[in-house]
Amino acid sequence: MYICVCHAVTDRQIREAAQSGARNLKDLRRDLGVTRDCGRCASCAHDCLKEAHGTSAKPGNAVRRAA
Repeated sequence: MYICVCHAVTDRQIREAAQSGARNLKDLRRDLGVTRDCGRCASCAHDCLKEAHGTSAKPGNAVRRAA
């Protein structure tokens, strides 16, 4: 699923970045361009990154998967 439309970044790319050492939005911005333009992807990208690291996102804000 696309997380950042401005830079065509998917949840898979965020998971891969997490496996390569990305720990926060600053790392995702540097590596993938997430939040660099409009910033609307910030919360979803953050939740996806937390999920990739096995920590829970905010209660009730699970990352939505495309069907």
